[in-house]
Amino acid sequence: MIESSKVNKILYGGDYNPEQWPEEIWEEDMRLFKLAHVDVVTLNVFSWAALQPDESTYDFSKLDKIMECVQKNGLKVCLATSTAAHPAWMARKYPDILRTEYNGMKRKFGSRHNSCPNSPTYRKYSVALAEKLAERYKDYDNIVAWHISNEYGGECYCENCEKAFRVWLQKKYKTIEELNRVWNTSFWGHTMYDWDDVVLPDLRTEEFSWDGRPRTNFQGISLDYRRFNSDSMLECFKLERDVVKKYTPEIPVTTNLMGCYQPLDYRKWAKEMDFVSWDSYPAFGAEYGHNAMCHDVMRGLKQGMPYALMEQTPSVSNWHKYCALKRPGVMRLLSYQALAHGADTVMFFQMRRSIGACEKYHGALIDHVGTENTRVFREMTALGKELEQLGDKTLGARSRAKAAIVFDWDNWWASSLSAGPSEAINYYDEVFTYYCSLLQMHIPVDIIGVTDDISGYQLVAAPLLYMCKDGFDEKIRKFVKEGGTFLTTYFSGYVEDHDLVITGGYPGRLRDILGIWVEESDAVPVEDIGIRHTFTYKGKTYPAEILCDLLHLEGAESLGAYDNDFYAGMPAVTKNRFGKGCAYYVATHSDAAFYRELLTEIAAECGLESLAVTENHGAEACDAENGAGQLLTMVETTLRENEEGRFLFLLNHGEKEEKVMLKEGGSDLLSGKHYEGGAGLVLEAKGVALLQLG
Repeated sequence: MIESSKVNKILYGGDYNPEQWPEEIWEEDMRLFKLAHVDVVTLNVFSWAALQPDESTYDFSKLDKIMECVQKNGLKVCLATSTAAHPAWMARKYPDILRTEYNGMKRKFGSRHNSCPNSPTYRKYSVALAEKLAERYKDYDNIVAWHISNEYGGECYCENCEKAFRVWLQKKYKTIEELNRVWNTSFWGHTMYDWDDVVLPDLRTEEFSWDGRPRTNFQGISLDYRRFNSDSMLECFKLERDVVKKYTPEIPVTTNLMGCYQPLDYRKWAKEMDFVSWDSYPAFGAEYGHNAMCHDVMRGLKQGMPYALMEQTPSVSNWHKYCALKRPGVMRLLSYQALAHGADTVMFFQMRRSIGACEKYHGALIDHVGTENTRVFREMTALGKELEQLGDKTLGARSRAKAAIVFDWDNWWASSLSAGPSEAINYYDEVFTYYCSLLQMHIPVDIIGVTDDISGYQLVAAPLLYMCKDGFDEKIRKFVKEGGTFLTTYFSGYVEDHDLVITGGYPGRLRDILGIWVEESDAVPVEDIGIRHTFTYKGKTYPAEILCDLLHLEGAESLGAYDNDFYAGMPAVTKNRFGKGCAYYVATHSDAAFYRELLTEIAAECGLESLAVTENHGAEACDAENGAGQLLTMVETTLRENEEGRFLFLLNHGEKEEKVMLKEGGSDLLSGKHYEGGAGLVLEAKGVALLQLG
């Protein structure tokens, strides 16, 4: 986490850009920061142009003054390297630094995320700047973290990347023969004779748009490009990290991730980061389960270690079609949601609103009026005071879940690139469907990767495990044999690591564990969802959507069967006893009522306990991004533990008050009230309680 010897409370503050303002404003900012209980600022995020006005000149005079100002005023610093937007002179003199788009268009100077990650120019100058910053500010004792670049993302299809892609492939596959095998280039006569025959998959080569959806002729090529692109940006991060570590080995290094962001494999990134941090920007009115899942994905990247909430908006985001304000209480609620899931910081973008360009109407602690006399400032001051009083109580606290859900970037990429069987297949939505059900049952969940240890869990769910990677089936097999419960779904086990089909019958390596053979899969047209295809489970009828697997039992028992079409009577839900444990298979996609029914049964069987009981007065419809319906109580519960004790977070996301029945007594660290076990705790709309149990 953030440098612990310098931190004795939840850090509170965020992005500050004093270089955009005259110096007389700075002292007023310091006064306002003290009023709001701000104790940390992120500096120098987009200052490369000012720090390096030409190839050989560096000018740190203004940054020196800023660093001295914040140190004098007792503020801790998260110091950024400024390398997310290169200077104009660099693009003019070295055009290789500019990215090429998916359609082959060469970019000009402008925007951000416009630097080719494989440009020798970018790597040379970004590392040089990071080194000069580390060397210059290494003795400042208020620097608590290094912030490398900013929100890495996007893709590049330039000649730099094409050459680097060939090198990356040579390291991975060693021979051109192995490359031809894993890409199955005998199809359509695509055999590669030389490494120089390899070209990037874009609109000029293998990828195309079909009804507005990106498709590819060769999934293996496109999958490897996505891995390569993620690795290329990660290499840029590592180069800067290593050079600042040379001067400040004791200061932890991070970069701000973006939740469930598909282009970058954050599991691989997290291994190279001292601590995970991320930027949380849920859209106005978004179902809270999505943000909860993003928090849990972030927490799971480093096996449950606390992470940093690096950015959120105090009031409004600027990029939505309709930029609605956060209603009173929502900023506080979402801040505690971050803490509830494992954050040890509450930080914002931004501290003072800029006066020009695209983020001038993005929310800030200090609005354009420039005073403390705003609703947002008052709310943030109240939260800052509350966090100051909370002190170090929850710092370092971990969650102890007995249920886990697998979330894997290779599966996300590969399933989205698949040529069939249905464009409605959505990896994120399928994972969210199961996560959301456990969330509403108040059962703690870890979100894990395929390389993580699963032996300590009672339930491991891997929805839409399309790609069963080498060795993961053995891990599952051992887990179930020793008494664990495994759950997976339709379109699972089809391919290995290179997206080559595992022959011998679906679900491939999982066939013996699940005790089934999937012979065919029927795609359900979107217009037929909930109308034509149904199945019966425990005497109730549920919709069968997206895909209907036609499967045969090979030791498993049928728990539910299809009701119609030529496969009426075939199993739709199965359970296989395997060793001391069991494995469930759900052969289709259904609705929220089914998932609650199924997971309630599985939770009881596994001995999974809910943290609290809610009366569900404020239950509202909850939709995943592409329509995966859920029905959630509007109360969210989590539990964190450290040497100070056990902390139960209760969050009411609804518009009405909610009553929570406590299984165990405790004292609310926010209100000071004490509650006995079995008592009812009433949460007001958008209310929060933080109970230290026992």
